Amino acid sequence: MKPSKLMSLVLLLGLSIPLSAKDYKASMFGIKSDGVTLNTTSIQKGIDFISENGGGRLVFYVGRYLTGSIFLKDNVTIQLQEGAVIVGSTNPFDYQKALKQPALILAYNVKNIGITGMGVIDGQGFALANNIIDMVYKEVIIDKLIDDRPGASRPFDIYFRECTNVMLRGITFKDPCAWTLVTDQCKNVVIDKVTLDSKAYWNNDGIDIVDCDSVSIKNSYIDASDDGICLKSHDTNAVCQNIYVYNNTIRSSANGIKFGTASYGGFKNIKIIKNVVFDTYRSAITISAVDGATVDNIIVDSLKAINTGNAIFLSIGERQKGRKGKMSNVNISNLYVEIPATKPDAGYRYEGPVEDMPRNISPAGIVGMPDAKIENVSLKNIEIHYPGGGNANFAKVDLDKIDSIPEVKGKYPEFSMFKELPAWGFYIRHANNITFTHVTMICDKPDFRMPVVLNDVQGATFKTLTITEPGGKKDPVYSHKSTRVVVEK
Repeated sequence: MKPSKLMSLVLLLGLSIPLSAKDYKASMFGIKSDGVTLNTTSIQKGIDFISENGGGRLVFYVGRYLTGSIFLKDNVTIQLQEGAVIVGSTNPFDYQKALKQPALILAYNVKNIGITGMGVIDGQGFALANNIIDMVYKEVIIDKLIDDRPGASRPFDIYFRECTNVMLRGITFKDPCAWTLVTDQCKNVVIDKVTLDSKAYWNNDGIDIVDCDSVSIKNSYIDASDDGICLKSHDTNAVCQNIYVYNNTIRSSANGIKFGTASYGGFKNIKIIKNVVFDTYRSAITISAVDGATVDNIIVDSLKAINTGNAIFLSIGERQKGRKGKMSNVNISNLYVEIPATKPDAGYRYEGPVEDMPRNISPAGIVGMPDAKIENVSLKNIEIHYPGGGNANFAKVDLDKIDSIPEVKGKYPEFSMFKELPAWGFYIRHANNITFTHVTMICDKPDFRMPVVLNDVQGATFKTLTITEPGGKKDPVYSHKSTRVVVEK
């Protein structure tokens, strides 16, 4: 699908979901707004009744509605009026699963569903997670605690699987126990004007899009203790495709926008336009293929990132032997990034981990593998501000020894995985056909490292590369075992 057709599709998605036929007040089904009565059965009865009678909206008015897991059904929208709060139970046994995943609101293989309005969904995740831990220690719940926090037994706020025509608009999601909002193998999804306050516990992702087709995420605000917007591919036979991410503001104690943490199938036709990232510990944008996925036709345009730990990280890995990823046709333009000398998410309740410290600030990275190179990457109209001041006493990598930098092909993909690198601006290894056009990098203090380092790159063109560094270097691009490298003056 051509990008222009993708744009037309995602703009029409909101019109493809039929308007609800009728409104039903929550009180009609005995649903209580006192914040104490457990409403799971009565809410589910309301959803089932509306679905069986032609569809419509289950409308919640001012109040707090306590519930465990509920399942949306065909042609049903939950409408939360301003002042209405759906409150997740803090009892772990009030939650059910769709396939293997527990969540507060679930949907499986249904169509024409939604959650809309100006209300709130409060997962009470911090209290719920601690109750799960208590049950694990009592051996009532089996969970492999990692760093004394539970894993698979933690419910998401939202988990929709194999659904068609999904609308999530206007709602505030807060305090999830695990990830906040997940669509898995869904088609025609609109996420618009939502607010996610997802930083009450560890590993609180914002929005996760898994192997979906035709998704629009726009005009939303995300504050997460883990990745803000995260695209994943869990199925080797599936593809996450035709995704449009537009006009969102994101803060994260991990990555702002990331895809490829789970990358088994593929990612194609992705447009990420006019977004803002701030106070983010890891990368503003991360694109990875570490489990065999094919990544193709990615456009990132007009991304502004302030106070973020890294600008760009593109990588290929091989976490499972024989499953090498592929990445090509990535176009990044009109990018502005400011990278601080200090920890970008310092002071938040759950910060990103302090790892391999002290170390120098990492450069942006485009890093493939010797037998799986990243190909056809274009960077145009880019401005990145770095703090500089690299300290050679930390762990200096001499340029004549850059082949000793490990491949780390089996690691979880993050820009810091290589530890020390010999560049302060861009480190590019195992890549073909890289083009820089009007790229500016500004280093506040002198840095002993090179601005740009190439290793095993075939075809690299730098058009109007501007480097500002106190006492700067005569030749800002260092090339090792690379061919067809052109630096235009």
